[in-house]
Amino acid sequence: MADVFDVVIIGAGASGLMCAARAGNREKKVLVLDHGPKPGQKILMSGGGRCNFTNKLIRADHFISSNPHFCKSAISRYTSRDFITLVDTYGISHEERSHGQLFCTGSASQILDMLLTECRKAKVRITMNTPVKKIERLPSKANVKEVLQFRVHTESGKIDTKSLVVATGGVTLPGVGATPFGYQVAEQFAIPVVLPRPGLVPFTLQPKDKTLLQPLAGISVDAKVSCPLAVFNEKLLFTHRGLSGPVILQISSYWQPGQTITIDLLPFNNLIETLKNKQVSQSKKFLKSLLYELLPKRLVDVRLANSPGDRPIGELSQDQLRQTASAFHEWQIKPGGTEGNRTAEVTVGGVDCNHISSKTMEARTISGLFFIGEVLDVTGWLGGYNLQWAWSSGFCAGQYV
Repeated sequence: MADVFDVVIIGAGASGLMCAARAGNREKKVLVLDHGPKPGQKILMSGGGRCNFTNKLIRADHFISSNPHFCKSAISRYTSRDFITLVDTYGISHEERSHGQLFCTGSASQILDMLLTECRKAKVRITMNTPVKKIERLPSKANVKEVLQFRVHTESGKIDTKSLVVATGGVTLPGVGATPFGYQVAEQFAIPVVLPRPGLVPFTLQPKDKTLLQPLAGISVDAKVSCPLAVFNEKLLFTHRGLSGPVILQISSYWQPGQTITIDLLPFNNLIETLKNKQVSQSKKFLKSLLYELLPKRLVDVRLANSPGDRPIGELSQDQLRQTASAFHEWQIKPGGTEGNRTAEVTVGGVDCNHISSKTMEARTISGLFFIGEVLDVTGWLGGYNLQWAWSSGFCAGQYV
């Protein structure tokens, strides 16, 4: 005999726990299954352990999807303000940082504990260390509402359910249990999957650039970085492996292999005008000495490797000044690739949203089958957007399962 539930949710992460609590509050009998040992592992890792749990500036254009309108319904029906209200109800202290990001002032475990408490209050059953072996669709019965539709097979037995929610996340951070299981479920039911790839991930470099830039490891500067589809202005960090920092993580979600990125190392300075002024006011000062006042010495030396840095600025031609300005404002690099799923914070791509209801998160062609959170082809910017998508999509599905 199979156990019977109204709702079975596969995945005890952010979206799965939110969906479970909402469905349980509607007096549904809810079971959450997860193959891992503990719930909410990515929640605990978020924000360096402080949980960047949402962002006050949530907009649809902060998300990447092959269906750019898909996220609008969910993020407008369960907003960042709604989640902040829940956090405040539990007395969890938080702070706002740059660009509308909200972090716990304590620990990320407070957010996870809040969600688990919400699930306990709603009588949700959470079962860990329980991989799903197989899912089958039960025969439909005409003119019978809310019939059992799916049978979930695990090592400990069979479970029948009216609604099945896939909240398994993407394939990033396999070290904490990420797998492609959610995509396999979609494919089992003939729902297309947009090719997944790493997002919010550092870049690696071509061998020549890696050798040239390795001495810069540890340097962090404000920079504007652009690729054909996007431009961001944040901190850039040089590492032993390549390029990182918030501006690189942001652009990586839009970057395609083989594309060149353009780096402006002085986004708040018109260098050509600055240098022209210095030709008048400090004509005997060496070019590199003037640039040392604006950027770290090691970085200036790398960018001036083929320029007249050891000459007084008053001796330089206008063309030389323009070339120098271009070296710092329009530095072009073709990344060798990314560090991949091992370090990526999110997966770009996933279950094709064109086949999912934006209101309910239910598959359009398979009654009772829902997809929520990162497993869908919805990827947010760095800064709390992806957790808000988990809360919003989980909440909306929880109203309909």
